Amino acid sequence: MSRYQGALMSTEQIRTIGLGVLECTLPKQQWTHAAHLAAALWLLAERPDIDAPLAMPEMIRAYNLACGVANTDTGGYHETITQCSLRAVKAYLALQPAGTELAALCTGLLASPFGDKHWPLKYWSTDCLFSTLARRQWVEPDLQALPF
Repeated sequence: MSRYQGALMSTEQIRTIGLGVLECTLPKQQWTHAAHLAAALWLLAERPDIDAPLAMPEMIRAYNLACGVANTDTGGYHETITQCSLRAVKAYLALQPAGTELAALCTGLLASPFGDKHWPLKYWSTDCLFSTLARRQWVEPDLQALPF
C-alpha cells in the first residue's frame, strides 16, 4: 500500500506531493489515485499562478518520463482522466468554505465519490474511457453528462 493510500494527509504532505510532481521528484510508488487528487487539489487551491488544465498534462508527462514510464497510446498520461479529475476537484473546491485548510479539503475530497478511482466509469463506458482517443485528447462522456 502506498504511503498515502487510505491515510490522512497533512497539508505539508499534500504540498510535497504537488511539488514532487512539478519537480519530478515524487517516488513513483507514491503516485497513487489519492496523490493524483492531492496534486490537483494543491494546484487549484494554492497555485493560482499555474493554469492547472493547461499545465498538468505536461507536468504528468514529464513526471512519468522521469519515473521511467512512457506516455503511449496504452500507458502513461491520460488526457480525459486528468481533465475530468481537475473538473471534479474544482467543483468540489467551489462547494467548500473559504479558508478551509488544505488537509481538511483533501480529507473531504478523498472521502467523496471522487476518492474512488473508478468514479469516471459512471460517466464513460470502459471502452470509451480507455480508448486511445480518450488517452490523447478530451472525450465527452458517453454514458451521462458530468454534473459540473
